[in-house]
Amino acid sequence: MEKIFNVIKHNILLSGIDYGEFEKMYRCIEAKTQFYNKGGYIILSGELLDYIGLIISGSVKIIKEDIDGNITILTELSSTELFGEAFACAGIKNSPVTVQASEDSEILYLNYKKIKTVCSSACRFHSRLIENMLTLIAKKNLMLNQKIEILSKRTTREKLLAFFDMQRGTEKKFTIPYNREELAQFLCVNRSGISNELCKMRDEGLIKFHKNVFEILY
Repeated sequence: MEKIFNVIKHNILLSGIDYGEFEKMYRCIEAKTQFYNKGGYIILSGELLDYIGLIISGSVKIIKEDIDGNITILTELSSTELFGEAFACAGIKNSPVTVQASEDSEILYLNYKKIKTVCSSACRFHSRLIENMLTLIAKKNLMLNQKIEILSKRTTREKLLAFFDMQRGTEKKFTIPYNREELAQFLCVNRSGISNELCKMRDEGLIKFHKNVFEILY
């Protein structure tokens, strides 16, 4: 259990919680771990949401599929990140999205009902967890606004440039978490359009890239 704590302790949800409290929390909120192979489905759209998930190792992608079978990748999450908390806080009982393992992944599940309900022992970490959850959701809301800003761009190039700005921060060279098909799904454009525009930007001297490693030249 200490190994798990040392990996995930930097998540905002566990801010201000030490290992001793984590041990108590693990039992009190009925936490459990589960391993998934790459490509395995962690949550299917429509499934009952009893727990929120914290990624111990690996990475997952959050997928939305429409009635025609078109897939949109909403986001990709890696080790120490959380998923399902916004739906749990909103009282949504059935998942509106699918969560799939992008690589072999281990997930820590936390019973949200146990988190938001103060136990008879009045554990200090309960109030801390609730405060941390509010902070975490606020930060994710800012990230969602960033994606809305990207998708509001009119052209594929404008979407790519906005996406690169979000991914690179202050660095000129950076790695994105998507292959071409996944990038197209994230930006809600077709794959050929993405490939063509990337090649044009490269030929114009705006970017260099190899697979999912990019360098900004402008």
